[in-house]
Amino acid sequence: MVAPPDNDVLWARGLTYAHDGSPALQGVSMGVRDGEILAVTGPRGSGKTTLLRCLSGQLVPRQGEVWFNSTPVHTMGPLTRERLRRDRFGWIDPEPVLVPELNVWENTALPLMLRGTGRRAARTAALEWLERLDIGSSARKRPHGLLQSERQRVVVARALVATPTVLFADEPTAALHRTEHAHVLRTLTAAARSHDITVVLATHDSEIASLADRTVSLLDGRCVKTVRLPSAADGEGRAAAEGGGRAACSLSA
Repeated sequence: MVAPPDNDVLWARGLTYAHDGSPALQGVSMGVRDGEILAVTGPRGSGKTTLLRCLSGQLVPRQGEVWFNSTPVHTMGPLTRERLRRDRFGWIDPEPVLVPELNVWENTALPLMLRGTGRRAARTAALEWLERLDIGSSARKRPHGLLQSERQRVVVARALVATPTVLFADEPTAALHRTEHAHVLRTLTAAARSHDITVVLATHDSEIASLADRTVSLLDGRCVKTVRLPSAADGEGRAAAEGGGRAACSLSA
């Protein structure tokens, strides 16, 4: 095994995975730098979700390596990977999945309480994030009393409340109305910038991808291109975009 570059919080090489014999990833290699927002784009069925699940330790690739902060994830046992996901990663699914027996603030605070945070402190943090996402007034409601778009806001708050090192977002606005996309995405990206959270975002929506620092495109389980987007803040990002920089993804033959 070859250790990944020091400035990559996530690094993958030669990832191969198949679902019931059907190839989902075919030799994908990529790096994700600390604190950046990386969009993984491509049509439905291109392997975006499988890639995020391999990077986050939910799936173990059939071949290839996944490293997090220079620690190999692909050699970890199930319990170690579970602790990694609990303590260092956040996850947003396309469809909102909440614990029906818990109310909104309890669902949001769940990652903190699983880490051992006291109930009062966890509740305070949860309410702050719910207010940011304009769902604070529903803090005591049960999930069945919410609209689907409201439940998705709770899922986003739950993913952010523990300030994960890496947040994986798989089509995070799929359950939201178009008019709600902008607010939720602004909150998500602003939180990532202010709390130095690395985001790996899977989307087929070019509007969402435009919020990222870089994009990596998949097609039929292979990387087809990488694009470094210019920074609006300074000229350094524009120079990187023109120069191309270090490739984030490689195409397997």
